Amino acid sequence: MLRLSGLSVALALALVPAPAEALKEGECEVCVNFLGKFYQSLKDNDVKFNSADIEDTLVKSCKDAKGKENRFCYYIGATSDAATKIINEVSKPLSYHVPVEKVCEKLKKKDSQICELKYDKQLDLTTVDLKKLKVKDLKKILEEWGESCKGCAEKSDFIRKITELMPKYAPVAAKARTDL
Repeated sequence: MLRLSGLSVALALALVPAPAEALKEGECEVCVNFLGKFYQSLKDNDVKFNSADIEDTLVKSCKDAKGKENRFCYYIGATSDAATKIINEVSKPLSYHVPVEKVCEKLKKKDSQICELKYDKQLDLTTVDLKKLKVKDLKKILEEWGESCKGCAEKSDFIRKITELMPKYAPVAAKARTDL
């Protein structure tokens, strides 16, 4: 009898689901950041907290998303070219005001790629020496600004274009730079 109860206790413990692992610091940074801003915009714009309205607003927000945030939208199915559609895994919990960290934990279980997204390291344009950057990084700066450098063949062309546009897109950095 004692063996039977010990066996049943072991079986019961094996069947109890393990507690969900909380996100570690810096994990799912794109998910947490994007959904945090999105949730705040829902509250600021007095959107009704039901799944359908949240989904519609999320799809609209994703149309304006760029870079890693656009990739996140693709993964959850909020873009027109997305292959999967797990957008309801975002809208339903948000309609119940579930914290975005918990929503991202749940999304991580569905698709681990979501939490592998990380923001690119931002360059400090006030101190960085543009001449020491790679052309790839210079192109990335222009891309973030929504600009391109048509006819740029050499590194110096990209640097000239960035310094020309810096007052428009990074006025603080433009004023702080002394090498202009």
